[in-house]
Amino acid sequence: MDCRNGSRYNARQRGVFLGVLFLASTLSYADRLIVTVLLEPIKHEFQVSDAMLGALSGLCFAIFYASFGIPIARWADRGNRRSVITVALAVWSMMTALCGIAQNFWQLAVARIGVGAGEAGAIPAAQSLIADYFPPERRATALSILTSASALGSLLGIGAGGYIAATHGLRTAFVLAGLPGLGLAFVARFTLDEPRQRAAPIHHSESSQEPIQHTVEQLSRKPSFQYALAGCLVYFFAVNGGLAFIPSFLMRVLQASQTQVSTTYGVVSALASLLGTLGGGWWADRLARGDIRWLAWLPAMACVLTAPLYVWAFTVDDLRPFMAINVVAYACAAGGVTPIFAAIHSICGSRRRAMAIALILFSATLFGSGLGPLAAGICSDALTAVYGVDGLRYTLMMMMTLLVLSAVFFYWFGRAMPDDLED
Repeated sequence: MDCRNGSRYNARQRGVFLGVLFLASTLSYADRLIVTVLLEPIKHEFQVSDAMLGALSGLCFAIFYASFGIPIARWADRGNRRSVITVALAVWSMMTALCGIAQNFWQLAVARIGVGAGEAGAIPAAQSLIADYFPPERRATALSILTSASALGSLLGIGAGGYIAATHGLRTAFVLAGLPGLGLAFVARFTLDEPRQRAAPIHHSESSQEPIQHTVEQLSRKPSFQYALAGCLVYFFAVNGGLAFIPSFLMRVLQASQTQVSTTYGVVSALASLLGTLGGGWWADRLARGDIRWLAWLPAMACVLTAPLYVWAFTVDDLRPFMAINVVAYACAAGGVTPIFAAIHSICGSRRRAMAIALILFSATLFGSGLGPLAAGICSDALTAVYGVDGLRYTLMMMMTLLVLSAVFFYWFGRAMPDDLED
C-alpha cells in the first residue's frame, strides 16, 4: 500500500497527527514572533539601534535557521521525520527559555541563534509528513490548517507574550514561551507515525538515496521552481521586514502602550492570520481542481492586494483605523502562503519534498527573514535621522510595496507549473 497517497491512515489518525504537528508549528511561530513585541523593551534595556534590533529579530535567527535547514531536510527526506521534529522542538524551546536569562544583548543574540537552529527542523519535516498523511486532493487544506498555526502562534507570542512582558518583564515572557515545547517534544515522540517505517520496500529505492547535488540540480532546472524561489525571496523580505517593526511602529509612532499592542494587535493579527490561511487553502484546493495554476496565481493576487492596503495602513495616525486595515491586509498576506507550498509539493517529486521546502526556506529565510528586518532597521535609522519617528513609517511603506514584484514572480510560477508537475 502506498503511504504517499494517504490511504494508509483513517480520518481519526490523520486528525491526531495533524493536531500534534499543528501544536508544534504553533510553538514554533510563538517562539519566533515573541521577540517582535519585545523589541522596544529590548531597545531601552540594552540601548541598541534599530539596525541591531533588526539583526536580532531577523539575521541572528535566520542565518542558523537557513544553514541547519538543508542538512536537517536531508535527514528528513531519508530518515525518521518524527525524530527530526522531536529533537527540533526540544532544542528551540530550551533556547527560547535561555533568552530569558541573557544578561546583555550579545547573550540574547546567541540564544536567538539557538532558536533559529532548532526551528530549522520543524516546517520541512512537518510539511513532508502532511504530504504523506493526506492524499493530493486534500493537501492544500491540510497544509492550510498547519500554516494556520501561525495565527495561534501570533496570539501566544505577540499577544500573551507581550502582555506577560508588560506585567512581569521580558525575561519571564521568554521563559514561559519556551517551557511548553519541552513537554510537546515528548508527546510528538510517542504520537506521530513515520510512514516510511510501514511502507513497502519499494519506497526505499535509489530515489530516496539521491545525492543532494542531484536533488538541487533537478529542482533548479524547473522554471516553475525558479519563479517560486524568486517570489518567496521577495515575499519574505518584504513581509518579515515589515511585520518585525509593526509593534515598534504602533508604540513609537502611534503612541500605543505595550499592553495595547499585545492585546489589540496580537489578537487582530491572529484572527486575520487564521482567516487568511484557512480561507486561502480552502479556496486554492477548489480552484486548483479546475486549473492547478491557481495554486500560484492565488498568492499573486494576495500580494497585489496586500501591498496597497499596508501602504494605506501606515498613513493613518490612530490605532483603530490601523487595526481595521491591518486585519484585511494581514489576512491577504497570510492567505497567499499556503497555496505556494502546496504548489511546490506538486512540482518537486515525493522524495524531494522536504528538500524542496528547505531550499525555499533556506533562501527565503536567509534573504527574507534575515536581511528583511535588518534592511528595515538600517533604513529606519537613516530616515529617522531626517524625519524623526516618521522615518519608521516611510520605511514600512517602502517594504510593503515590494510585494508587487513578488506577485509577478508568482504569476510566472503558475504559467510554468503544468510542464513541471511530478508525483
